[in-house]
Amino acid sequence: MSHGSSQSDRPPAHRIAVIVDDGSNPFELGVATELFGLRRPELDRPWYDCTLCAPRPQIRMHGGLFTLSGVTGLDAVSAADTVIVPNRPDPLVAPPPSVLAAIREAADRGARLVSFCTGTFTLAAAGVLDGRRATTHWRWADLFARRHPEVRLEPDVLFVDDGDVCTAAGSAAALDLGLHLIRRDHGAEVANAVSRRLVFAAHRDGGQRQFVERPVPVVPDTSLASLLDWARQRLDQPMAIADLASQAAVSPATLHRRFRIELGVTPLAWLTVERVQLACRLLERGERRLDLVARASGLGTAASLRVALRRHTGLTPTAYQRRFGPVQPSPDPTSRGDGG
Repeated sequence: MSHGSSQSDRPPAHRIAVIVDDGSNPFELGVATELFGLRRPELDRPWYDCTLCAPRPQIRMHGGLFTLSGVTGLDAVSAADTVIVPNRPDPLVAPPPSVLAAIREAADRGARLVSFCTGTFTLAAAGVLDGRRATTHWRWADLFARRHPEVRLEPDVLFVDDGDVCTAAGSAAALDLGLHLIRRDHGAEVANAVSRRLVFAAHRDGGQRQFVERPVPVVPDTSLASLLDWARQRLDQPMAIADLASQAAVSPATLHRRFRIELGVTPLAWLTVERVQLACRLLERGERRLDLVARASGLGTAASLRVALRRHTGLTPTAYQRRFGPVQPSPDPTSRGDGG
């Protein structure tokens, strides 16, 4: 799975080490390898250099479904830019000391740490979550809070991005977090391309609820899907919550409640994220006129665009485009102007 660009003028591929241990879940392992390990020739950029590593050469997967052999040792962690810890089969069983030591070493040198599902217990056992925000699967949230009160647990979200430490709640949420990391590393356009290949939703915000405990409706489908598609096609137009409610033929209060139930966010928060994502895609395609980007995405003015983009990505429009926009050709050092 290790690969990168053969062009010497490109930066080296981001190195990812996925720690596998006895009882690891094949799904989370599959998410990591699907997102970060597969070659993506359709993307004109270096992809990730993904390595599976373990404390032993042979690892028995969850339920004894199969044994993974030929896995490299934990020394791969010392060279990784990102370290991913999949789930723990039994959060009450302590991880191997060698795994904890490798995670601590990675944290000390500033590597990005990522956990899927109950892998949060492993990061917490290593002491790297003390005082940090994190989440885990809802089934284990109460146990986690009791065992690790020093961690700021957010028990009802899909994933938490706390900078250099990111945690996903459960199996499917690992896909959401993985795409979020790709978006952070490569921009919205690339993340959308990967999600299309996966036939998966391009963006589910981390604050969305893990699950909704309610009976299966016995009425015809009243999901928000058609409304969301309608709104996405009109992001450049003025759109108030009352407009969304009118399109859905419900009151604003009912619309707000349905957004909270189905998406875990308010209509305004969803609309803002969609507009920021559109603005990001336009910047990635090379559009430098900020007023035009702001109007096309419905954010209004260049000033509003700057505020929204910084709030959602941590970058100014210029910095975002420098990082994710089209590569500008380097000037020919042998050519000289005429002066003057």
